[in-house]
Amino acid sequence: MGRALLGCHTHSVFPPSPSKRPLRRRSEAGGPCSKKRKSAAEGRGPEATADPPLEAAEGGGAGDRISGLPDGVLGDIVSLLPTREGARTQILSSRWRHLWRSAPLNLDHHELCDKKYQLDSVVSRILATHPGPGRRFCATVYHLHRDRADAWLRSPALDNLHELELCSFKYKYILPYPRGIPQPAPPPAAAFRFSDTLGVATIGECHIPDSMAQALFFPKLKKLGLEKITISESTLHAMIDGCPALECLLIYRCSGFRCVRINSISLRGIGVEAYWGELIILEEVIIENAPCLERLLLFGSAESRHISVISAPKLETLGCLSSYSSNTFTLYSTVIQGLRVDSLTKTVCTVKVLSVCMGALSLDVVIDLMRCFPCLERLYIESIKPGKKNLWRRKHQNLIRSLDIRLKTIDWRYYVGTKSDVDFATFFLLNARVLELMTLQVYHSNFKEEFFTRQREKLQLDKKASGGARLHFTTDHFHGSFTDFCVRDLDLADPFERNYPYQFHAFS
Repeated sequence: MGRALLGCHTHSVFPPSPSKRPLRRRSEAGGPCSKKRKSAAEGRGPEATADPPLEAAEGGGAGDRISGLPDGVLGDIVSLLPTREGARTQILSSRWRHLWRSAPLNLDHHELCDKKYQLDSVVSRILATHPGPGRRFCATVYHLHRDRADAWLRSPALDNLHELELCSFKYKYILPYPRGIPQPAPPPAAAFRFSDTLGVATIGECHIPDSMAQALFFPKLKKLGLEKITISESTLHAMIDGCPALECLLIYRCSGFRCVRINSISLRGIGVEAYWGELIILEEVIIENAPCLERLLLFGSAESRHISVISAPKLETLGCLSSYSSNTFTLYSTVIQGLRVDSLTKTVCTVKVLSVCMGALSLDVVIDLMRCFPCLERLYIESIKPGKKNLWRRKHQNLIRSLDIRLKTIDWRYYVGTKSDVDFATFFLLNARVLELMTLQVYHSNFKEEFFTRQREKLQLDKKASGGARLHFTTDHFHGSFTDFCVRDLDLADPFERNYPYQFHAFS
């Protein structure tokens, strides 16, 4: 029965995906007891009746507690699964057969196929098969004929849509719209039919003309990502003002405006990366009044910008400050040029999470930043070169007595074990009294026992100031880099934190 359902419903919608294993029924799952189940099913073992098949528990029996949950709860679970896996839940049993069609549709083109001619037909079939409503729709629309794009967006399967992401099939250019490339088209008009229901929207690789300004009103929108779009300054501000509930705003490599002014009582996270090139580009970000702002993420280093924070009394997370950047960052009366603190008239005690990227590792730079942000608890460092000597025992002898280091977490990439690296790390290991975890990302060639043993001795772990401090070596990447984010990351208390299990070698 289950296999028939897969052939009837799933294969008619999705193309084959040899790179992914099909979802298997519980009795086929390759767990430690799978061979016993198979043997029992064939009548060769004593456990023939010990584990009933899934169909026996369709009503929510003791063997399958999940199937006993109400349809609404199961529908929410299905709608949170990746698109292909959500549809495949139909093969589990007759209890699950109708759930994918009754659950809000989650359609993400990234999870379907990588060939444009296949993708268009697959998306069309899914929209024709599912009755709606919609939860999330992430699809490429700009290569389509206008009528077809509107037909997709007007499908009943997307009624009451909560999340919308519009983009091109693939990023054709590293930078948007070089000289000689025609200005991109505006988003399909049908996209605005979701204005009253959208909570999350990412609009990418299009042109938003001034004539659309009146339509840019999203009363329930909480997360807005603008990626590689062209938009005038007046229309951009009209769009922000048209989102009264907005909590997260990402402006990624957009053009057509020179200044962004933020006056919002609801914004909690802002991320900005400027576009560099020959078009009108972002030069200034002014946060005039943001009483709820907690996270400010600034990316890009090719152009000089001025970022000014006048009022953000709850700002806790800041990054990524970079030595490669000539940006001038003014936080109240404190001025930071790149990574250099030029003027410190008043410390900023609200900032607890800081991310920095430095070409050459420098303890002096980090100490100046800790003076600026005395309540810092989490520090994320990316260093490309080992830098000069980071000697500190004599140079900072008086500082050690007076500086209250409140750091609990240090995450550093890339540690190579040079004397400069060792001196930098030991400053914190031997002086940070409340340190809980230092994670050192190393190159794969150094991820071996011989390297760990040498570093343990060099880092003097037996003399660490915090008895509970742990040291982890890892080679795993996360977020690609400290500057690789989407609009959903702006809602995280700490966007830089590792949020999945990773391989590491631990010392305590």
